[in-house]
Amino acid sequence: MPYRPALVLAAVLAAAPAPAIAPAAAGTPADDGAVALHCPHLLDPAAGRLLGETTVRVKNGRIQAVRAGAPQTGDGRVVELAGQTCLPGLIDAHTHLTSETSPTGYTDQFRWNIADYAIRSTVYARRTLLAGFTTVRNLGDNAGESIALRNAIDAGVVPGPRIFTAGVPIGSTGGHADPTDGYRQDLAGDPGPKQGIINGTADAWKAVRQHYKDGADLIKIMPSGGVLDESASADNPQMTLDEIKAVVAAAHDYGFTVAAHAHGAEAIRRAVLAGVDSIEHGTFMDHADMKLMKEHGTWYVPTIIAGKYVEQMASRPGYYPPQVAAKARQVGPIILATAGRAYKAGVRIAFGTDASVYPHGQNAKEFVYMVQAGMPPMYVLQAATTHAAELLHKADQLGRIQPGRPADVIAVPGNPLQDIAVMQRVSFVMKGGVVYKVDGKPVE
Repeated sequence: MPYRPALVLAAVLAAAPAPAIAPAAAGTPADDGAVALHCPHLLDPAAGRLLGETTVRVKNGRIQAVRAGAPQTGDGRVVELAGQTCLPGLIDAHTHLTSETSPTGYTDQFRWNIADYAIRSTVYARRTLLAGFTTVRNLGDNAGESIALRNAIDAGVVPGPRIFTAGVPIGSTGGHADPTDGYRQDLAGDPGPKQGIINGTADAWKAVRQHYKDGADLIKIMPSGGVLDESASADNPQMTLDEIKAVVAAAHDYGFTVAAHAHGAEAIRRAVLAGVDSIEHGTFMDHADMKLMKEHGTWYVPTIIAGKYVEQMASRPGYYPPQVAAKARQVGPIILATAGRAYKAGVRIAFGTDASVYPHGQNAKEFVYMVQAGMPPMYVLQAATTHAAELLHKADQLGRIQPGRPADVIAVPGNPLQDIAVMQRVSFVMKGGVVYKVDGKPVE
């Protein structure tokens, strides 16, 4: 059944213990449809402040009012969030909702159809939403199946976060985006721009135009090597400056932003000079790269959790092929320190995790790593709200609890400014006015 705003009250009442939902205040019309969230504390990331007792009134899927104090007569059904801190719905700017890490992943690709990935993606999407992430950027899939997932979520067919997807990534022959990397020669073939593989500027324009035709929301490029492909290098440059410039020019013509997967310093330099909007991972970023990113206003999405996870899994015999395990051991110990240096250098940072490299739903562990890297708790919460919304070019719609915006509100038990780890224990989730989790329990 589609998840519709009109059903939110019934769903909340059915799922929550009696004390969690108070009856309508005297004089409130029974069919008003409004919900009042009673928050002991509320995070305002734009102001960088934790507010005291606040009421958030929600109606027709949008925030109608944000007011200091307790709910008043006429506010509607009250959701009591005692002992909790309310925050805007979180944004993960780097996910892959159509796949997940597995020791059989390198052989599954020869057995599974796209439908297999698509069906599993509905599970990963729900898990992500229940973790408090109401919006994500999906930066790469197998064959555009994340576009179908986005459409199904938007239509209310399956629950999940709001998705901005890049479809298939764009890269070079034999590079990190090549879907036939590691195949034997007679199976590999020669993928072209329709599959995201380019060689030259003409191919770059064709690939971007194909993404526009397919219904993508943005573009993801792979100008450097990566960890989980079966090549030897994680950081060598794999796209020319002219190729990246062509992708960016075409993308901006079509209103797309461009995210660049880049571990190596030279690949980062080329991507920034070419005008990409964000650098993803940035493991071997050097001081010159950071200076250049500041000059160009380029965003950085660190994905520390991904580096930490692959380093951990590389110690398990057989989990990764030998060449992948070697790269994972190289990247894992570096990425947290790089993120800390980038923060101190003043590079703009948005929250992103590379979900699928680790099991979906654990996204919030990135907050802990970002704090360990030297970032203040308020900053990392801004990275997952106002900063990420700005990266998405949706700062006027997402990232804040403000009248007129979609009612994306979550809550955690306790104060994340005092203990950032509470972000891993999301107790309440509302997306677009629909409640998906109450008192730490999913609403079925």
